[in-house]
Amino acid sequence: MPIMSQSAASSYRPLPVLAERASAQAGSPTPRHPGWIKTRFSQNERFDFLRGILREKGLHTVCEEAQCPNIGECWAHGTATFMLLGDTCTRGCSFCAVGKGKPLPVDAQEPEHVAETVSALGLDYVVLTSVDRDDLPDEGAGHFAETIRAIRRRLPECRVEALVPDFNGREELIAVVADAPLLVYAHNLETVPRLYRRVRQGSDYRRSLGCLGAAKRARPSLLTKSSLMLGLGESREELLGVFRDLREQGCDILTLGQYLRPTHDQVEVFRYVPPGEFAELKAEAMALGFQHVVSSPMARSSYHAWEVHEK
Repeated sequence: MPIMSQSAASSYRPLPVLAERASAQAGSPTPRHPGWIKTRFSQNERFDFLRGILREKGLHTVCEEAQCPNIGECWAHGTATFMLLGDTCTRGCSFCAVGKGKPLPVDAQEPEHVAETVSALGLDYVVLTSVDRDDLPDEGAGHFAETIRAIRRRLPECRVEALVPDFNGREELIAVVADAPLLVYAHNLETVPRLYRRVRQGSDYRRSLGCLGAAKRARPSLLTKSSLMLGLGESREELLGVFRDLREQGCDILTLGQYLRPTHDQVEVFRYVPPGEFAELKAEAMALGFQHVVSSPMARSSYHAWEVHEK
């Protein structure tokens, strides 16, 4: 049962659907960032070392490609989310700044290069993600699994989180990654079902939701994780419905963050959600049984991911 008080619930006022549609049709400008939307850029020796070694190995990070606002904090901490399989995606989600088009051939040396970098940095928690590769027979599942194994061969104690595409719902490909020696299998729903056509072109809510359930079936002990962007026009009731759907699939970890428009080519922000509402939504999610919830305006799917094994 929800634990939000009546007064707190009444303060949650997402943009009405009709107003959302009117704004989109009128092409009204994105609202200005409120005071709580800020991040501190940190650059130190670890930041410079990580940037240098990534360039040397020809590796990509979603931190750079998706223009993540937390790049300074995470890189200075010595943590990065490695983006496998190139920097060109075969889909065209309207919220994402990663390039779209025809990808280059897969670099067969990438798993070892990532493992070498992780070893050089001495990381104990690594996040791997990728562009969508619908052009490949296995959609990149085998490449994920090989990268995870390469990391664990060099650093057996290193925890690995894989933030994967939907693999078009193919359970045999989901199992390829789930069976690898990783700690967390993550797939982001990103938004509520009603907004999929506008925000996640080429994806399907039920298919994405089913991926998390398939990972649990493949390996019941595996932690599963998903993330949602807020401020796209969703309602509180829609969010709670997604929370319940995730729990029905056995999802363990949830991240909630404010959507920020990377460039003018992406979908606009419709609402900036105050920090207090993020706290209320975290309480709602925890009451539904999630093991761990990260919920704040600047949170992203991989933000402070290393805290999971500490908790």
